Amino acid sequence: MVTYLCPLFSGSSGNATLVEIGGARILVDAGKPGNCLSAALRCAGIPPESIAALLITHEHIDHVRGAGVFSRRYGVPIYANAGTWEGMDPLIGDIAPANIRVFATEHGFFIKEAAVFPFKTPHDARESVGYRFEAESRSMVVMTDIGHADPLLLDCAAGSDLVLIEANHDPELVRSCRYPFLTKQRILSDNGHLSNENAGRALARLYSTGVRRAILAHLSRDNNFEELALSTVREQLRLADIPDEAFDLTVARRDEVTGMFQVAEG
Repeated sequence: MVTYLCPLFSGSSGNATLVEIGGARILVDAGKPGNCLSAALRCAGIPPESIAALLITHEHIDHVRGAGVFSRRYGVPIYANAGTWEGMDPLIGDIAPANIRVFATEHGFFIKEAAVFPFKTPHDARESVGYRFEAESRSMVVMTDIGHADPLLLDCAAGSDLVLIEANHDPELVRSCRYPFLTKQRILSDNGHLSNENAGRALARLYSTGVRRAILAHLSRDNNFEELALSTVREQLRLADIPDEAFDLTVARRDEVTGMFQVAEG
């Protein structure tokens, strides 16, 4: 069966990632309006009605804006933990009872033949998670909105074939930007967003577990740009004696489909 990951949108204006694994087409987050999500899926060659499940990482609006509309329009079940359901319930409107799926964080479940493992992420939300997907000896991980990459979080991504990881900002750009002081403090905190440098350090540690491919996601519009994210992450990899050719890096685009990143059978 085909296995791939496709970032549809990535950034503070909206996040959505398509994953196909184990015969299941899964949408992780729905942070754009429903029509935008449908159009992006069609652009990627995927009929929106073929989505088997919508998984939510946390309740912030750039991750749930279109969740209710998408679920109602296509009859798609929404999976989230209890804390996230509590936070997003006022934001997404009524959901058919049959499409409300509540899971326990750090307890795996199946969608068709895809094993899904939701793991804790350090972010200022009620019960923020990332996801590891496994089927037929292949694995992919989605983890954005992480204030810091602690060892337990990295253990959840260890050895995966492809990782979508946040590289949100350059700290000096944050400190000098026009944001209010409290917003800057939130971004830079251990429950805020992952910097380029820390993303690079995390990937260097994951390299030792067998990770060789990553997509840098959730870049700040005001405090980051593609070339800076790539160069900073590459610098951290080189400091760990990992040559450029040994690690495949891509940046997820903010407002358009980035592309299909296929995982070959191991």
